[in-house]
Amino acid sequence: MHFLDKFFGDQNKKFLKKLQPLVDQINQLENKFESFSNEQLKIQTQEFRNQLQQGKSLDDVLSEAFACVREAAKRTIGQRHYDVQMLAGIALHQGQIAEQKTGEGKTLSATLPLYLNALEGHSCHLVTVNDYLSRRDCGWMGPIYHALGLTTGVIIHEAAFLYDPSYTDEKVTDERLIHLRPITRRQAYEADITYGTNNEFGFDYLRDNMVQDLNQMVQRDLHYAIVDEVDSILIDEARTPLIISAPDMESTDKYYQFAKLVTQLKENEDYNVDEKMRAATLTEAGISKMEKWLGVDNIYTERGISEVHHIEQALRAHALFKRDRDYVVKDGEVIIVDEFTGRMMYGRRYSEGLHQAIEAQEGVEVQRESLTLATITFQNYFRMFKKLAGMTGTAATEAEEFAKIYNLDVTVIPTNKPMIRKDLPDRIYKNEEGKFRAVVREIKERSTKGQPVLVGTISIEKNELLGQLLAREGIEVQLLNAKNHEKEAQIIAQAGKVGAVTVATNMAGRGVDIKLGGDPVDPEEEKRVKEAGGLCIIGTERHESRRIDNQLRGRSGRQGDPGQTQFYVSLDDDIMRIFGSDRIKGLMETFKMPEDVPIENKLVSRSLEAAQKKVEGYHFDTRKHLVEYDDVINKHRETIYKKRKAILTQKDVKDQALSMIKDEISSVVNFHTASNDEKAWNIEEIYEVVNTIFPLPPNSRLKLDDITEEAGSDIEDKSSRGKLIGYLFKLAVQR
Repeated sequence: MHFLDKFFGDQNKKFLKKLQPLVDQINQLENKFESFSNEQLKIQTQEFRNQLQQGKSLDDVLSEAFACVREAAKRTIGQRHYDVQMLAGIALHQGQIAEQKTGEGKTLSATLPLYLNALEGHSCHLVTVNDYLSRRDCGWMGPIYHALGLTTGVIIHEAAFLYDPSYTDEKVTDERLIHLRPITRRQAYEADITYGTNNEFGFDYLRDNMVQDLNQMVQRDLHYAIVDEVDSILIDEARTPLIISAPDMESTDKYYQFAKLVTQLKENEDYNVDEKMRAATLTEAGISKMEKWLGVDNIYTERGISEVHHIEQALRAHALFKRDRDYVVKDGEVIIVDEFTGRMMYGRRYSEGLHQAIEAQEGVEVQRESLTLATITFQNYFRMFKKLAGMTGTAATEAEEFAKIYNLDVTVIPTNKPMIRKDLPDRIYKNEEGKFRAVVREIKERSTKGQPVLVGTISIEKNELLGQLLAREGIEVQLLNAKNHEKEAQIIAQAGKVGAVTVATNMAGRGVDIKLGGDPVDPEEEKRVKEAGGLCIIGTERHESRRIDNQLRGRSGRQGDPGQTQFYVSLDDDIMRIFGSDRIKGLMETFKMPEDVPIENKLVSRSLEAAQKKVEGYHFDTRKHLVEYDDVINKHRETIYKKRKAILTQKDVKDQALSMIKDEISSVVNFHTASNDEKAWNIEEIYEVVNTIFPLPPNSRLKLDDITEEAGSDIEDKSSRGKLIGYLFKLAVQR
């Protein structure tokens, strides 16, 4: 074991041991709250609030508050918090990341710190990765909060709801969603606890800082947030800023022109591709061809430079972006596929003209480029919360980044039942063809003996290819990818049945709970599946991030179930081809290894792990530089937003506006009269600039000249500057 792994493991054990007395206290209070009536339980919330007003801290009431929530959960949804969930709840309250394995009940764990922190009356947010989970968790956990006298809201795209048991929505079939009553967005934020996605919270923050009237703002203070799937939101999504934009007026015809031109270029002759850096650049030969086709002598002059941007993006679209891997074309639109979750990202577009270049390449309608009106990164949005916490099944590999960027420590929470899943070593093949033949053989063998198999692929293209190979062998298979995401719930519900074969993209790697024997569980089938070895996970390629691989592994072995996982890798896989070692390929050639015979070698395994660490390190540096860059912009953003809010909160903003106008007039006058020679003073420019701040009367220009003529000595210059500022400000007041 690596020294640091052992050190952090020991630290984790020490921290959990320190929390154990608190858990013991909560357990001792269980009998007390069991004897309470429902009304007494609800009154307890006000009792806690009274104690806080009298000077007690949240830590002082934690044991009783957690015991109270546990009792409410037992009575309302029939679930009792395990001791390990209490540990997770305490860690979350303390502003840490709780790493809990699949099926360990993160959703229920979060109710404990959310209730406790809501007692102070500040905003408490639970941040999820998609609208469905936000609504589901609000409706599912809402009865617990309601029993304790708290309100629960949820915001989703263009809608908001409040959990209200007196309201029933007849149109929905999911029992967890029937009591969600439509309300305004502001009302959802005014609830004691608000569920929503990272995108919705972030966009609402930006929109709040663009309003013309204080009454149009919806968010409260940013006080406490628990981020579910925290590694996905704060790490994988960190390179994607939130942008509110408006369409630009530039013509879209050029995109089609350049999409055709780049197809006539030859790789390694006219352009080079660097897959590690995700870059494509024209060579001298490529530049010459482009100049000839466009009829310009030098593309990097003033006449041609406007075209360079279009050429570069058209080349990137052509050389680096693949259909059914990076994006899909659906209903005449190019929709990005999230590389980490495998889901379609509706409404999200590549920036700087890249999305338009892909649209032109695919022959669909090119939408106009956009002008940015407001933007923020997730790093800077979530760092504004007074207290931040997170939950995920995989955080330990990124502990350094969480600590450095977000000041968040990771606590690994033990499982309620021992983990008995077997994680087998990787099998490495010479090429992709041999690997897929071996994968098909393995699936057939396991499925035949009744073991359910979940196969992970990293793209839609590979997902469909493997589906075809299995169908040829007569194996019944369910495909799950971004193209048929609407069937996700029913496919996953049956993925744990006897002999079931499910081939899925990364969609099945996160937030998916596969129950042995199907859902609802068939006890007879569950028994047979367990006897066959539980759910078998086969990964057909290593992802750039070890966390994504661990997410896939985590679908098996939930709540003490049996299971096994194994990855099948080939030297043709992107990560091995781009970041791996040529020495391995040389070894396989030397030993004349057959295509479908694997090698299990420490050198290869180390090389694979080193490749993943290399990529993770590269992405960490990218995110670190991004946050450093955004920190500069963030200072500007905070200052401007603070001034906007100050103006909006003032009843009479005239004095504030005049003060700002005077400052601006002073800056303009001093800048254009900086010379000691008054003949060099640019009075025309002063007039033009101030006229853009407020309309100046036509005769004022002559008055400015008259004042300037009074200048001469240093004292007279200073006096004239003061008179210019005073005269212009007087005009501003009169307006």
